[in-house]
Amino acid sequence: MEVEDRIKDHVENNKVILFMKGTPQMPMCGFSSRTSAALKECEREFAYVNVIQDSEVRERLPAYSDWPTFPQLFIDGELVGGCDIVMEMHESGDLKRMVQAAVPA
Repeated sequence: MEVEDRIKDHVENNKVILFMKGTPQMPMCGFSSRTSAALKECEREFAYVNVIQDSEVRERLPAYSDWPTFPQLFIDGELVGGCDIVMEMHESGDLKRMVQAAVPA
């Protein structure tokens, strides 16, 4: 499967997915750490892709999403944004509402 198809498959088949450096249990950068921590506080499961381990995704995702940096959060197939946007949404309560709407209890 081509890398673009793998990215599309991840985005389309996971209601909430975070493309990050490292894992939620062991983030490899501060931005990924803060973003995954905010998602954990939403009290719903989310998927992730460790772009450190998958260099093809790391190289191609910015062109796919038209977003240059990591992490990148997608909800319901749409790019939400990176760390700054996610943190703003977390502080306002919008992130939790969006995640819980996408992944009902």
